[in-house]
Amino acid sequence: EQIGEICSILCQVVWIPDPEEVWKSAELLKDYKQGDKVIQLRLEEGKELEYCLDPKTKELPPLRNPDILVGENDLTALSYLHEPAVLHNLRVRFIDSKLIYTYCGIVLVAINPYEQLPIYGEDIINAYSGQNMGDMDPHIFAVAEEAYKQMARDERNQSIIVSGESGAGKTVSAKYAMRYFATVSGSASEANVEEKVLASNPIMESIGNAKTTRNDNSSRFGKYIEIGFDKRYRIIGANMRTYLLEKSRVVFQAEEERNYHIFYQLCASAALPEFKTLRLGNANYFHYTKQGGSPVIDGIDDAKEMVHTRQACSLLGINDSHQMGIFRILAGILHLGNVGFTSRDADSCTIPHKHEPLTIFCDLMGVEYQEMSHWLCHRKLATASETYIKPISKLQAINARDALAKHIYAKLFNWIVDHVNKALHSTVKQHSFIGVLDIYGFETFEINSFEQFCINYANEKLQQQFNMHVFKLEQEEYMKEQIPWTLIDFYDNQPCINLIEAKLGILDLLDEECKMPKGSDDSWAQKLYNTHLKKCALFEKPRMSNKAFIIQHFADKVEYQCEGFLEKNKDTVYEEQIKVLKSSKVSALSPTSATPSGRTLLSRTAVKPAKAKPGQASKEHKKTVGHQFRNSLHLLMETLNATTPHYVRCIKPNDFKFPFTFDEKRAVQQLRACGVLETIRISAAGFPSRWTYQEFFSRYRVLMKQKDVLSDRKQTCKNLLEKLILDKDKYQFGKTKIFFRAGQVAYLEKIRADKLRVACIRIQKTIRGWLMRKKYLLAHLGTLALTSVHLPLTRSFSCESTFCLLHKAIIIQKHVRGWLARVRYRRSLKAIVYLQCCYRRMMAKRELKKLKIEARSVERYKKLNIGMENKIMQLQRKVDEQVNHKDYKSLLEKLTNLETTYNTETEKLRSDVERLRMSEEEAKNATNRVNMLQEEITKLRKELHQTQSEKKTIEEWADKYKQETEQQEPSEKKAPLDMSLFLKLQKRVTELEQEKQSLQDELDRKEEQALRTKTRVEIKPKSLDLNPDPKITIRQELESENKKLKNELNELQKALLEKSSPVVTAPGAPAYRVLLDQLTSVSEELDVRKEEVLILRSQLVSQKEAIQPKVSNSLRIQSLQDYHMLNEDGELWLVYEGLKQTNRLLESQLQSQKKSHDNELEALRGEIQSLKEENNRQQQLLAQNLQLPPEARIEASLQHEITRLTNENLDLMEQLEKQDKTVRKLKKQLKVFAKKIGELEVGQMENISPGQIIDEPIRPVNIPRKEKDFQGMLEYKKDDEPKLVKNLILDLKPRGVAVNLIPGLPAYILFMCVRHADYLNDDQKVRSLLTSTINGIKKVLKKRGDDFETVSFWLSNTCRFLHCLKQYSGEEGFMKHNTPRQNEHCLTNFDLAEYRQVLSDLAIQIYQQLVRVLENILQPMIVSGMLEHETIQGVSGVKPPGLRKRTSSIADEGTYTLDSIIRQLNTFHSVMCQHGMDPELIKQVVKQTFYITGAVTLNNLLLRKDMCSWSKGMQIRYNVSQLEEWLRDKNLMNSGAKETLEPLIQAAQLLQVKKKTDEDAEAICSMCNALTTAQIVKVLNLYTPVNEFEERVSISFIRTIQMRLRDRKDSPQLLMDAKHIFPVTFPFNPSSLALETIQIPASLGLAFISRV
Repeated sequence: EQIGEICSILCQVVWIPDPEEVWKSAELLKDYKQGDKVIQLRLEEGKELEYCLDPKTKELPPLRNPDILVGENDLTALSYLHEPAVLHNLRVRFIDSKLIYTYCGIVLVAINPYEQLPIYGEDIINAYSGQNMGDMDPHIFAVAEEAYKQMARDERNQSIIVSGESGAGKTVSAKYAMRYFATVSGSASEANVEEKVLASNPIMESIGNAKTTRNDNSSRFGKYIEIGFDKRYRIIGANMRTYLLEKSRVVFQAEEERNYHIFYQLCASAALPEFKTLRLGNANYFHYTKQGGSPVIDGIDDAKEMVHTRQACSLLGINDSHQMGIFRILAGILHLGNVGFTSRDADSCTIPHKHEPLTIFCDLMGVEYQEMSHWLCHRKLATASETYIKPISKLQAINARDALAKHIYAKLFNWIVDHVNKALHSTVKQHSFIGVLDIYGFETFEINSFEQFCINYANEKLQQQFNMHVFKLEQEEYMKEQIPWTLIDFYDNQPCINLIEAKLGILDLLDEECKMPKGSDDSWAQKLYNTHLKKCALFEKPRMSNKAFIIQHFADKVEYQCEGFLEKNKDTVYEEQIKVLKSSKVSALSPTSATPSGRTLLSRTAVKPAKAKPGQASKEHKKTVGHQFRNSLHLLMETLNATTPHYVRCIKPNDFKFPFTFDEKRAVQQLRACGVLETIRISAAGFPSRWTYQEFFSRYRVLMKQKDVLSDRKQTCKNLLEKLILDKDKYQFGKTKIFFRAGQVAYLEKIRADKLRVACIRIQKTIRGWLMRKKYLLAHLGTLALTSVHLPLTRSFSCESTFCLLHKAIIIQKHVRGWLARVRYRRSLKAIVYLQCCYRRMMAKRELKKLKIEARSVERYKKLNIGMENKIMQLQRKVDEQVNHKDYKSLLEKLTNLETTYNTETEKLRSDVERLRMSEEEAKNATNRVNMLQEEITKLRKELHQTQSEKKTIEEWADKYKQETEQQEPSEKKAPLDMSLFLKLQKRVTELEQEKQSLQDELDRKEEQALRTKTRVEIKPKSLDLNPDPKITIRQELESENKKLKNELNELQKALLEKSSPVVTAPGAPAYRVLLDQLTSVSEELDVRKEEVLILRSQLVSQKEAIQPKVSNSLRIQSLQDYHMLNEDGELWLVYEGLKQTNRLLESQLQSQKKSHDNELEALRGEIQSLKEENNRQQQLLAQNLQLPPEARIEASLQHEITRLTNENLDLMEQLEKQDKTVRKLKKQLKVFAKKIGELEVGQMENISPGQIIDEPIRPVNIPRKEKDFQGMLEYKKDDEPKLVKNLILDLKPRGVAVNLIPGLPAYILFMCVRHADYLNDDQKVRSLLTSTINGIKKVLKKRGDDFETVSFWLSNTCRFLHCLKQYSGEEGFMKHNTPRQNEHCLTNFDLAEYRQVLSDLAIQIYQQLVRVLENILQPMIVSGMLEHETIQGVSGVKPPGLRKRTSSIADEGTYTLDSIIRQLNTFHSVMCQHGMDPELIKQVVKQTFYITGAVTLNNLLLRKDMCSWSKGMQIRYNVSQLEEWLRDKNLMNSGAKETLEPLIQAAQLLQVKKKTDEDAEAICSMCNALTTAQIVKVLNLYTPVNEFEERVSISFIRTIQMRLRDRKDSPQLLMDAKHIFPVTFPFNPSSLALETIQIPASLGLAFISRV
């Protein structure tokens, strides 16, 4: 009834049955009414007909889907799910779009193209790796990826079940699935297990595949390959199980068929030297290879295939000797087939004497000729008492010979399978596996025998498992969405399975008949009839035969011929012939020659073991072929039920192997047989169409009014559906999806298309009217112009006066008519205004009455919203009127300009916001730094307290020291010393410093005295003799004291060596080393103090020479007394004074540092307080904005953001100006200080004569350190090299260096270290440092190689190091860029050109690693941001989705958009700029990044039919324009990045251009020069209309394109190489930075190196 209603409303297109095309499309000419018996239809070719409905069922013809749904990737996306819709969709995809894969729910339908397609390369594998199944076009790789992903995610084993007819492509599909796993996962060991897994294919194909009438490479056995994976999901091994080898093919082939490939490969290789002993010849010579009459396959070279087979055998560990053993057996089978028999009589036969084929067979097998010839013609019969030898007839002998050949081949096949499994077996524990089942599909021929019966039995079991799985998935989906679950009736084939395998079933009765001594096929047939006929609805008997039976399988009825069932089920071979073979003398075949698996090649060929028990042998005989097959099938089903299955159904499109030719009849047969239509039926029984609420809203928003759109999408969709579909049973609302019954989506699509069509007509009408008016006005103006030009030429000059009068009359007419028109206009306007006033007054009165009534009722408040809507509509109408105004264009342009400026402003504001966030992070870091500084201040205070306490103890020691030294005896001094003596020595050093300070004070005092007496006294030479004794005594005391200290040091060292424990004081012990170092430093310090005392003494003497000799004796005596008193114990006093000075200096430094730290802490606290206030203000503003309506909220927030950022910009500008002033001021001060330093240096270099000392005022003499002129070198000890590499390379954090220090600082430091080593001419140090640097960089990149900042930082520093080596190499080509000062810093001793090459290679490696890191970061964003996300909302229409859900184009939280890509590009660019990377190198990185983006986007476009539409082309072009805008903003337009996007741009243009005429084809060929022919054709094939107004590309147009491009020489590869990396160059970029100005920050921890 529902279909009838739809037909009546929509006048739909339907499908009707057709004997040739199966289904034909026809259009309804007359609406269908309930009860009509005939439907009026018109076929596509124009013929009209009357379609009679079935009077019993009254079924209406199935409806056709809208054209927009035709060609979908997933059949479950179709609105109408039935057989003609499925068939038509597959045909359109296969013929029109050249797409061989289609999803049907959980099934992948694969149609054999009979043509090699470029869709299985490694680039395609990489494109599908890691992708969601619904995001890419259907492919066997997508199924393999889904299985691999589910295995890792769900920790559950997987199975891929590949089924189909012979010739449908099962083996190829299974092979590609295995190749995918081998490529994606790799192997866990170095044994290349994935290569071995793939190498098993050529072996198994050569011994198990053959040419049939339907397929050149048909698998004649079923196989299930389990590919094992470890915990990291890498291949570790495999295992193969085989089912039901077709042994009869060894001895018989039908017309146009071949035996197994291996026999023809042997014959083709007969000329090889190693095969001479096999005595082979042409395939037509052997009976077993010539019966089919077709020994050669077109395009296949059997000799080459033999080479591949042997290589695969070697790879799997089958050595040459075993290979030759296999080939001997195979050759023996061929020769055995040529053995002929001669009849003696009806019951006996014989073999001719020295029969050549049998002789060769016996030689190859190593058996006796007489025995084999005897038992080929006789058999042994055993009774209870006697054994008889009975001759057999010629026919029986031929059958026995063939049985022996089949038996040998079957056992050889099993041996090879076992050996392959042993080679593929893994010693590592298997964590999980993926099974690939390549098994025969449902078969039905004219004559069906035992093999077809077993095959169809297996397919019944597989179909049952498939139905249950589909039913289970449907149930899970309904329960997850909380949809009411109603039991769906589906076909259960359990009765058919019971008929075959249950007790007293067909197999049971067959095994029972085989046990009977006189059992026959006829008697077995009668038992079947008696048991099942008329008792089982699925079992029938043919009318014209008593030796056949019919079974109703799930796919079709099949008639089986009983003849041969018993013989094939028993699979008998004479035991005497096997015993002859077991006595073989050939080493490779004898029982003593064991293979690696522990068996010989023919050890399994015996019916029973050599020493088997009788009972065991009889039990072995009971296992018939049917019984074994049933057991193995049950085992297979248990395995499959324990895994998650994935289904691939292979379809054979025609029986003639024509490429891309579709036979509807054959296709429908296979679709019914493989269960695809059953899947459709189960889906259609429930709610097959499913939409998320967001997708439904996006698609059908056009059907809603503004008032219907609510913030809650779910409620909005519910309200719309309740209006559009009245029957609520036709849809259900789930938690996240809307479920529709079949046909409802088509109904909604029809309503949507009608709405859009009306809108289009209205737009067309308006535009056409405007164009016609414009055309008319142009024509009218032209006519007037021609008239004005023509009249003066046609009239004579004599009519000039008449013309003047006429002209004046026209002017008068013009003014009069204008005046009259204005009068009429004013009159009309007055009348209209008056009428308007009257009408408005009347309407106002009525409205007043209504308002008074409404004011008293509650209903008024309910209708307020409606009034608001009317006002909105009126405003909209006014807006429309204003739009039609002539000033609209200018306003539109202004609006556009405002929008562009607004966009630029918002982008700038966003960047400012990002910068502010970064500043906030810096503030947080500063806060942490303040806390650290406070901790350091606390530590310094503690150290100060310790220093003061030590000072007190030293003062106490100073008082006691003299007493202790006087009390000590000489013997005690010589005694061994302990640690207390060592501490005394340390204190002695301090005392020496105090003595130095006291001498300095004395010197200052004497200078003051000299100044006071200079003007009053004269210098006398004899003043030197005033006080010679103190000078001599001081010198003697100091020298003696130094000697004492040295003696004490030596005694301490000896005492430690003699008295201390050997463990502690042994040389090399830690304590010993510490004490020794301390002693050494003490001795050095003593020598230094001695020199300083001597210098001070000399200065003191010189000052005394200048003193007036006539100074009063009292003063002189007093000064001498003071001097003696100081030196009474002078050294101790000087040490004490020196320590006091040191303490004062430390205290002053500590106070200044504390003060600066306090100031900095206060400033940071102020910043934190301001940030807190700003945060509170932002929160208040946010709370206020949340109370506003959405539009006002956005506007207010934007206005506030603009104001805030403007204020911050002004503050930052003020700070910048202040900093500029400070810099200028500091530069001036620096120049002044530099000048003063230069003058001081000159003054210090001059010699001061005694006369100058006399003339100039004498000042206190200090000993200042000379300021060094740094040469831009860094000195370090050889032992500190590991520490240098560790601190500067291994432990360095790039972020802190990039933000706070100059770019490339590590490179400069390393080069300055190299310069110092070069300056020292130490080649060992240079080599060691460069090697350690390179190894350190490699180590860092290996450890943190996936971090972009780290890789970028070291790429920048490696390049800078390389540039430094070039800049300061001393080569003229590089020196010309330097300043004179920089040229002085060039390397002088070593040529490091070789190391420059090593560094250049390292930089290339780092660049490639940087590209890989870039790619890994961008890869997840590209497809989502460039293709899937709708940057321009509403342009792309959402099509009805299937079961394989695609990624939504609506940006959810977490999905990547174009903004995500641009933000990431900004991050990359800012990081590289911060690291000081060369601008040319940045351009190359950006170019590579854009190439990756374009290649990945284009590759996905070429593999996704849903993306190839006009609207998607528009989205892509917009996205590319945004990327180009980013290049302009960064001044990177000349980097070549834009050119790398050219293929993507042309693909987007190709989606948008017109594709109909030859002119269009010519334009496309000239436009798409960056795309290959394969890519252009692929895009045209994939082009899919999203709306009904678009048209598909015709096949003829695509062929026209191919013809025009046939001469173009380009790559046949479909996809771009996304892994391609452009060659990188490092242009020389000299640095203007002077090496001598570089300061080493303390944060790097490089205090052990010093500037030179």
